[in-house]
Amino acid sequence: MNDVVARAHSLAEESFIAASGPGGQNVNKVATAVQLRVNIYRLGLEPAVFHRLKALAGKRINARGEIVLDARRFRTQEANREDARARLAELIEKALVEPRKRANSRVNRVGKVQRLKAKKVRGEVKANRGKVDW
Repeated sequence: MNDVVARAHSLAEESFIAASGPGGQNVNKVATAVQLRVNIYRLGLEPAVFHRLKALAGKRINARGEIVLDARRFRTQEANREDARARLAELIEKALVEPRKRANSRVNRVGKVQRLKAKKVRGEVKANRGKVDW
Protein backbone atom coordinates (compact mmCIF):
# COMPACT_ATOMS: atom_id res chain seq x y z
CA MET A 1 0.00 0.00 0.00
CA ASN A 2 1.20 3.48 -0.83
CA ASP A 3 2.54 5.59 2.06
CA VAL A 4 0.13 8.44 1.20
CA VAL A 5 -2.81 6.02 1.39
CA ALA A 6 -1.50 4.65 4.69
CA ARG A 7 -1.16 8.21 6.05
CA ALA A 8 -4.72 8.98 4.90
CA HIS A 9 -6.03 5.88 6.67
CA SER A 10 -4.28 6.91 9.88
CA LEU A 11 -5.67 10.47 9.68
CA ALA A 12 -9.19 9.34 8.78
CA GLU A 13 -11.98 9.99 11.24
CA GLU A 14 -14.90 7.58 11.14
CA SER A 15 -18.38 8.11 12.47
CA PHE A 16 -21.29 5.73 12.24
CA ILE A 17 -24.70 6.97 11.23
CA ALA A 18 -28.08 5.38 10.67
CA ALA A 19 -28.28 3.97 7.17
CA SER A 20 -31.21 3.69 4.81
CA GLY A 21 -31.94 0.85 2.46
CA PRO A 22 -31.98 -2.89 3.03
CA GLY A 23 -31.75 -4.31 6.52
CA GLY A 24 -35.30 -4.51 7.81
CA GLN A 25 -35.82 -3.40 11.39
CA ASN A 26 -32.08 -3.71 12.00
CA VAL A 27 -31.53 -0.53 9.95
CA ASN A 28 -33.64 1.42 12.46
CA LYS A 29 -31.74 0.12 15.49
CA VAL A 30 -28.08 0.02 14.44
CA ALA A 31 -25.90 2.76 12.95
CA THR A 32 -24.24 0.80 10.16
CA ALA A 33 -23.38 3.51 7.64
CA VAL A 34 -19.89 4.94 7.85
CA GLN A 35 -18.94 8.57 7.28
CA LEU A 36 -15.21 8.82 6.63
CA ARG A 37 -13.50 12.24 6.86
CA VAL A 38 -9.92 13.03 5.84
CA ASN A 39 -8.40 16.51 5.82
CA ILE A 40 -6.44 16.80 2.57
CA TYR A 41 -4.26 19.62 3.90
CA ARG A 42 -2.79 17.25 6.50
CA LEU A 43 -1.80 14.61 3.93
CA GLY A 44 1.30 16.55 2.82
CA LEU A 45 0.77 16.04 -0.90
CA GLU A 46 2.74 17.63 -3.72
CA PRO A 47 0.87 20.58 -5.28
CA ALA A 48 0.08 18.74 -8.53
CA VAL A 49 -1.27 15.68 -6.69
CA PHE A 50 -3.18 17.94 -4.29
CA HIS A 51 -4.95 19.73 -7.17
CA ARG A 52 -5.75 16.45 -8.93
CA LEU A 53 -7.20 15.06 -5.68
CA LYS A 54 -9.34 18.18 -5.21
CA ALA A 55 -10.63 17.87 -8.77
CA LEU A 56 -11.36 14.15 -8.39
CA ALA A 57 -13.09 14.61 -5.02
CA GLY A 58 -15.44 17.21 -6.50
CA LYS A 59 -18.50 17.76 -4.31
CA ARG A 60 -17.25 15.26 -1.73
CA ILE A 61 -14.86 17.89 -0.39
CA ASN A 62 -16.20 20.46 2.07
CA ALA A 63 -15.16 24.04 2.88
CA ARG A 64 -12.74 22.87 5.60
CA GLY A 65 -10.81 20.77 3.10
CA GLU A 66 -12.16 17.43 4.27
CA ILE A 67 -13.04 14.63 1.90
CA VAL A 68 -16.29 13.16 3.22
CA LEU A 69 -17.17 9.67 2.02
CA ASP A 70 -20.44 7.98 2.98
CA ALA A 71 -20.50 4.20 2.80
CA ARG A 72 -23.89 2.59 3.29
CA ARG A 73 -23.88 -0.17 0.70
CA PHE A 74 -23.61 -3.07 3.16
CA ARG A 75 -25.52 -4.14 6.27
CA THR A 76 -22.58 -4.26 8.66
CA GLN A 77 -20.34 -1.54 10.04
CA GLU A 78 -17.19 -3.47 9.22
CA ALA A 79 -18.13 -4.01 5.57
CA ASN A 80 -19.06 -0.34 5.17
CA ARG A 81 -15.82 0.71 6.87
CA GLU A 82 -13.78 -1.41 4.44
CA ASP A 83 -15.80 -0.02 1.51
CA ALA A 84 -15.15 3.59 2.58
CA ARG A 85 -11.44 2.95 3.09
CA ALA A 86 -11.14 1.21 -0.29
CA ARG A 87 -12.90 4.12 -2.02
CA LEU A 88 -10.58 6.60 -0.29
CA ALA A 89 -7.52 4.59 -1.34
CA GLU A 90 -8.80 4.41 -4.93
CA LEU A 91 -9.37 8.18 -5.00
CA ILE A 92 -5.87 8.93 -3.71
CA GLU A 93 -4.22 6.42 -6.05
CA LYS A 94 -6.00 7.99 -9.03
CA ALA A 95 -4.70 11.41 -7.94
CA LEU A 96 -1.14 10.08 -7.67
CA VAL A 97 -1.14 9.00 -11.33
CA GLU A 98 0.05 11.84 -13.52
CA PRO A 99 -2.00 12.07 -16.72
CA ARG A 100 -0.08 11.53 -19.93
CA LYS A 101 0.59 14.57 -22.04
CA ARG A 102 -1.41 14.63 -25.23
CA ALA A 103 0.79 14.37 -28.30
CA ASN A 104 -0.05 16.99 -30.91
CA SER A 105 -1.30 15.51 -34.12
CA ARG A 106 0.68 16.43 -37.21
CA VAL A 107 -1.24 17.31 -40.31
CA ASN A 108 0.53 17.27 -43.66
CA ARG A 109 0.16 19.94 -46.37
CA VAL A 110 -2.63 18.10 -48.20
CA GLY A 111 -4.59 17.70 -45.00
CA LYS A 112 -4.30 21.42 -44.26
CA VAL A 113 -5.52 22.33 -47.75
CA GLN A 114 -8.50 19.96 -47.47
CA ARG A 115 -9.43 21.33 -44.06
CA LEU A 116 -9.32 24.95 -45.27
CA LYS A 117 -11.34 24.05 -48.36
CA ALA A 118 -14.00 22.36 -46.21
CA LYS A 119 -14.12 25.43 -43.94
CA LYS A 120 -14.61 27.68 -46.95
CA VAL A 121 -17.51 25.55 -48.26
CA ARG A 122 -19.11 25.46 -44.82
CA GLY A 123 -18.78 29.24 -44.51
CA GLU A 124 -20.48 29.74 -47.87
CA VAL A 125 -23.38 27.49 -46.84
CA LYS A 126 -23.84 29.51 -43.66
CA ALA A 127 -23.51 32.84 -45.51
CA ASN A 128 -26.33 31.81 -47.87
CA ARG A 129 -28.66 31.25 -44.95
CA GLY A 130 -30.64 34.13 -43.58
CA LYS A 131 -33.44 36.38 -44.67
CA VAL A 132 -34.42 36.31 -48.32
CA ASP A 133 -34.91 39.73 -49.91
CA TRP A 134 -38.04 39.51 -52.08
